[in-house]
Amino acid sequence: MGVGATILEVLKYTIPAIVVLIACAIIVGKFLTGEFKRKQLAVFQEGQETTLRLRLQAYERLTMFIERSHPRELMPRVYITGMTVRDLQTLSIAAIKTEFEHNLSQQIYVSTSVWNTIVSVKEQEIAMINQIAMTLNPEDDAKELNGRIINYIVSHEDDTPAQIALEAINNEAKMVMYQQA
Repeated sequence: MGVGATILEVLKYTIPAIVVLIACAIIVGKFLTGEFKRKQLAVFQEGQETTLRLRLQAYERLTMFIERSHPRELMPRVYITGMTVRDLQTLSIAAIKTEFEHNLSQQIYVSTSVWNTIVSVKEQEIAMINQIAMTLNPEDDAKELNGRIINYIVSHEDDTPAQIALEAINNEAKMVMYQQA
């Protein structure tokens, strides 16, 4: 047997083995790529679910902030018999600021538009309390400030900043939920 016949005999066995090896490498590579993409998708979907949950919690917390900082809810919570106008004014503003600071981190989960609306509501509620308080003697009974704020709210209930903010939060939360469905 010559050298040529020996090489031919070796090639007869190695070429099919190389072809099978290449085919296996391609199949395994495609399988691993598919598995990697499937795992990436699972991680992405899990992240989306977590993000949705956090965003919905942010909308809930901001809704609670708007409700709790509204003078209709705020005044009964901070008013104590015997307070002065200045005391009620100071405590009311401090309560609004504290609530706001407690919810400051929620801004990363909502749109800039909704967050700006929340900030605007806070500022408008504080301005309203200050404006009404300025019409009174700071040493008067807080009952007078409480009454005037309640009267103001009753006469402007339809178009309060709180109503506008709640509507903005509600609309955005619905959009987020529909996008996920």
